[in-house]
Amino acid sequence: MSRTTSTTGTLARLGFAHPDRAASHLADPALAALRGGDGIDGSDGSDGFPASLLQATGDTADPDQALLGLVRVLEALQSQGDPADLRSLVEELLGGGPGRDRVLGVLGASTALVDELVRHPGHWVDAALAQRHTAAEVRAELVAAVTTERGGTTALDALRIAYRRGLLRIAARDITSTDPIADMPRVGEALAELAEAALEAALTIAREEYGDGHEQCRLAIIGMGKTGGGELNYVSDVDVIFVAEPAERVDEETALRVGTALASATMRACSAHTQEGALWPVDAALRPEGRQGPLVRTVGSHRAYYERWAKTWEFQALLKASVSAGDRQVGLRYMEAISPLVWEAASRENFVEDVQAMRRRVEEHVPANEASRQLKLGPGGLRDVEFSVQLLQLVHGRTDPSLRSATTLEALSALAKGGYVARDDAATLDRAYRHLRCLEHRIQLHRLRRTHTMPDNPADLRRLGRAMGHRTHPAEAVVADRQAVAREVRRIHERLFYRPLLAAVARLSPDEVGLSPEAARERLRALGFRDPAGALRHIEALTTGVSRRAAIQRQLLPVMLGWFADEADPDAGLLSFRRVSDALGATHWYLKMLRDEGRAADRLAHSLARSRYAADLLVRSPDSVSMLGEPGGLEPRSREALTATMRAAASRRESGADAILAVRAIRQNEVLRVVMADLAGELDVLQVGAALTDVNAATIAVSLEAAAAEVERREGVPLGGALLVVGMGSFGGGEMGYASDADVMFVYRAHDAGDESADEPGMQARATLVVQELKKLLTGGASEPPLPLDADLRPEGRNGPLVRSLEAYRTYYDRWALTWESQALLRAAPVAGPDDLALDFLELINPLRWPEGGLGAGQVRDIRLLKARMESERLPRGADPGTHIKLGRGGLTDVEWTVQLHQLMHAHGTPSLRVTATLPALGALEAEGLVPAADAAALREAWLLGARLRNAGVLWRGRLVDSVPDVLRDADGMGRIIGRHAGEASGLVEHWRRVARRSRTAAGFNFYDSPPRGSVVP
Repeated sequence: MSRTTSTTGTLARLGFAHPDRAASHLADPALAALRGGDGIDGSDGSDGFPASLLQATGDTADPDQALLGLVRVLEALQSQGDPADLRSLVEELLGGGPGRDRVLGVLGASTALVDELVRHPGHWVDAALAQRHTAAEVRAELVAAVTTERGGTTALDALRIAYRRGLLRIAARDITSTDPIADMPRVGEALAELAEAALEAALTIAREEYGDGHEQCRLAIIGMGKTGGGELNYVSDVDVIFVAEPAERVDEETALRVGTALASATMRACSAHTQEGALWPVDAALRPEGRQGPLVRTVGSHRAYYERWAKTWEFQALLKASVSAGDRQVGLRYMEAISPLVWEAASRENFVEDVQAMRRRVEEHVPANEASRQLKLGPGGLRDVEFSVQLLQLVHGRTDPSLRSATTLEALSALAKGGYVARDDAATLDRAYRHLRCLEHRIQLHRLRRTHTMPDNPADLRRLGRAMGHRTHPAEAVVADRQAVAREVRRIHERLFYRPLLAAVARLSPDEVGLSPEAARERLRALGFRDPAGALRHIEALTTGVSRRAAIQRQLLPVMLGWFADEADPDAGLLSFRRVSDALGATHWYLKMLRDEGRAADRLAHSLARSRYAADLLVRSPDSVSMLGEPGGLEPRSREALTATMRAAASRRESGADAILAVRAIRQNEVLRVVMADLAGELDVLQVGAALTDVNAATIAVSLEAAAAEVERREGVPLGGALLVVGMGSFGGGEMGYASDADVMFVYRAHDAGDESADEPGMQARATLVVQELKKLLTGGASEPPLPLDADLRPEGRNGPLVRSLEAYRTYYDRWALTWESQALLRAAPVAGPDDLALDFLELINPLRWPEGGLGAGQVRDIRLLKARMESERLPRGADPGTHIKLGRGGLTDVEWTVQLHQLMHAHGTPSLRVTATLPALGALEAEGLVPAADAAALREAWLLGARLRNAGVLWRGRLVDSVPDVLRDADGMGRIIGRHAGEASGLVEHWRRVARRSRTAAGFNFYDSPPRGSVVP
């Protein structure tokens, strides 16, 4: 065997991946000072290289890299360093002590630190000695480096040089630790102390740059994230918040201006690139209002923000806040002001759900091709441990101060000691967290780049495995270790972060996990479930099994059960949720949406337990639940947008029936959108009325086109003219409710008389067929909700023709119109058909509804008598006039007829009254002085409450409720929908009576006793 073969064989056995290349490095002249006569033999000139030194090099993470680094550092010392430094390094390497191993360990672990040593070869001493310094000593060292000891070096370069010397010391100790996993917390703490020292030095540079006047501001730098928690990585952004207070006899504005300049300069001093590179970005995005907010605030301003505006994640972030640099007294004042708010945060509504949703969103954003390699954000990663610990801290730390540590492992230990986490689970998470952080450190050290991803390159994996102590198959071993750790972390995280189902249902502490089914039923009963056994059956059906669907349901239900219990009928809510989930559970987006979208599950749960109407609509069209996860998903669509969507859907169908089925499906979805927005409190009753009117108008417009096309196909003759649909009543007024019929009139106009198909009788017959087809298609079938068309307000009512020509309307209104018909026309508004016919119809009816000279005495008497007849004849038998919402005393009819009487009298001379909606007309009457302000307020309150109650009745029971219910369960359900609190059911009837009494008094004065100005008293 040749001497060369012997050398390369030795090198391979020592761990060199490229022994031939290593042998050539051993022969490099730069290593001559290390060669003696007792080393390995090699014909390549490596004779005499100390075997012990070669063995130590082979023990590093990357022996090839370490040997090359040694050549480079020795070359640098020979060419630019002090000869004494060279001799000292040679002696250290040949001496065989811990200093040698630290130097070689750094060279084998980090090409970036090799580059640093080549630039500053004398710093090998820092690696060799690796002295431990206190935080105060490190801070003093870096501040001195940028002030008294910087010599001819710029302050920024001096900061970088001093910082990396500190980094060398930390890395050398870390790399050569006999138990790096056990030592990991001390490494993170040392890195955080070094970063804080750099911030202090950077602030010193900023003050020097600012010059005289910097003392006007007392600036504190609050460390956040891993800096504040004393667990920093080798490479990371340094998260901070800047807090400023004025110096004595300095105004706040001046102090904030100076503080902003100092903070900005501090950030630049760390992040700016110089010939010595950069340190790291200083990230102040965790401050109030994020990047949009002021960079610097006072203590008081911070507290005001957190008291009023802060979101849940901001309190979670503040868990790790600590004073890092600057004025310590100001920093401590900040901590004293903010800390109580942090530990009250868990009392915020939906706090736990917000934290859970935040973790899910973070995980979802991990690219799929990285998820299995992500140490930080992926499943079983660092964030799983951190979020679990932080959530438990925030929930239980309200009453247990022992949990209030900013450091993850300290807090985990405290949770175990307090019984909040099982000891075995805490020990597993502790080991796993240390392991993952060590992996992260070793990966980052290689090139000093910010990364949290396991490498996939075999050479990098080999080096990482060796750095973690593996010598046999290191690449495979390090991957296997990481996967095993991730599985354990994920398992425990899911148990802690989402809690067992029965424990969440019963609001148990961790010690009560073994709750019996009987005890669970009692807890469900306490939450408000009337059938706890049935509820448990639904829960079991949703969560049993190992499928992804069951797993996500196990995460969702502990939270959603609480939301169901917040409403009047949690049993119905849970049953409906099961029905919707059974219909959609196999789809890929449904549970994902509920899990990841912050409000989707919340809104779904509350809506299902609050509204039978919403539940029925969702069960009929379960895909519609997707709107809850869409941005702006609960925002009603405009009439124009709906018409375009419906028209496009209808155009793809061959028959009129199929076209209208498609249109009705869209309408059903849009009605559900309005319902969900209403239940979520995003629409008031006026907006609900406008949205429902738009939906129905678009439906009728497109359905009319489809019906006309269907009749033309069936009859074989074109319509021969134009057909107009006029909305009446609440439809024309844009005030529809969920149970409103669509009151309409139909108007046609034939084409030019020269067209043989445009004869009047034939046109009317064809138009009538179209309207009949339209009514049939809109109400037939099983689709919900139906849209019945009511044409009883047409001339001659039910006895008159269903459709009339414009000229026939003109003739009728000229000869036979009654006062009530003029009143009905006050709310007429075209909703479908050609614009020119609509304008002509309005021109025809405007003189009737806004008559010149108002009403005569007989007409006023007719209206009042008709109103009295309605109260006596149309009120259902046995109905209480004091609680009937529409026809009762002070109800909707009282308000509307009062307003309409005044419109008939004054709209001709007062254009502001020419509106079809009740409340705008009432507002105009008040503004014109025709109705006293107090009376207008009473009428407005009654109309709004009545409209809300009628809608609430439909939402709660799935059908119209005419009277305010005295059954407590119905009163509770309807009351919650309109905003009343639980327990106020018994007061709903009396509340309506009080409002209605005031309305009745106002209506009596303005409708009967004090007639409108200019009218004749009958």
